[in-house]
Amino acid sequence: MSSREHPLKVNGAKSGINAIARQCWHKCNHKLASKFISCFMAGILLSVALVACGDGNSTGNAKKDVELTLVSFAVTKQAHAVIIPKFVEKWQKEQNQKVTFKQSYGGSGSQTRAVIDGLEADVVHLALAADTSKIEKAGLIDKGWEQEYPNDGIVTKSIPVLVTREGNPKGIKDWSDLEKAGISLITADPKTSGVARWNFLALWNAAFKKGGSDEKAVEALTKVYTNVPILTKDAREATDAFFKQGQGDALINYENEIILASQKGQKVNYLIPDVNFSIDNPIAVVDKNVAKHGTKEVAEAFVKFLYSTEAQTEFAKVGFRPVDETVAKEKQFVELFPKVKDLSTVKDLGGWSAINKKFFADDAIFDQIQSKIKR
Repeated sequence: MSSREHPLKVNGAKSGINAIARQCWHKCNHKLASKFISCFMAGILLSVALVACGDGNSTGNAKKDVELTLVSFAVTKQAHAVIIPKFVEKWQKEQNQKVTFKQSYGGSGSQTRAVIDGLEADVVHLALAADTSKIEKAGLIDKGWEQEYPNDGIVTKSIPVLVTREGNPKGIKDWSDLEKAGISLITADPKTSGVARWNFLALWNAAFKKGGSDEKAVEALTKVYTNVPILTKDAREATDAFFKQGQGDALINYENEIILASQKGQKVNYLIPDVNFSIDNPIAVVDKNVAKHGTKEVAEAFVKFLYSTEAQTEFAKVGFRPVDETVAKEKQFVELFPKVKDLSTVKDLGGWSAINKKFFADDAIFDQIQSKIKR
């Protein structure tokens, strides 16, 4: 091998090595570049996702505002006016979400029909479970709603009381006194008002226990309703007719409504008959509507809040008998809500299905009584 041949071979080897090195470098650069681009694009996508999850809010924590529609019977308005702001504040603090409420109040029967006909309630607080069951049958509330919350879904309670004029000039002491000629009674229409159905059941329960038969009870209640000059649409209208318009010698209404009136400075004379009836008011989430509105979580939370000691205390303050035993045992409420000697319930009359069929269906006992009355 000549001296010239060796350098050429060495140089050739170096050139080969350099070529290989350059190829390796380009490949590495290509891989690094690919990885960089992939990471960059992933970062962009993550940023977009975070913004979307945050609904455009810079903190990424606030939830979109939500609106609930509460449909209730007339005499709960004052209580909800106090309770709703407490829930709104609590939910805002715990969930960082603003809740506003649409509210509708009226006769329970009328409210029920409105919801069935298209009033998109998220939550219904009605005067009687029979009305809630009608909404269930219309396909808006899932079956078994009574078992979803304590006390078979009952969130407020009351009893019917007899209100008289100052000094009780007509000497009214019990339900049977309303049968007497010359007595003018103010009460609402059971066809439109849940409160009025409770009034009817209280009258019927007492008349049946006194007379011992349906026939005697029908006879007694025919006399009572003959003394009713006009059946108002709901309990609030009945209260206004008695107090503001001066109609009637006596008024049948919820105990809570009368307590509230006295708290507002109205001088009220009322008595609690020994034989009485428990007024049980249910609460329910309207499943079909909350699914449509995307409000299920907050609607269920609101209903649960109504059972809390805080909410039950507020219900009791405005005259509803609390369903929370802790609240019921507080001294102020023990004194405010005296025990009733003989207190019957819906179950004692066979449940709402049997009650509606017997008393309030078309051509049932209430209609039969009305047909006998000549006004």
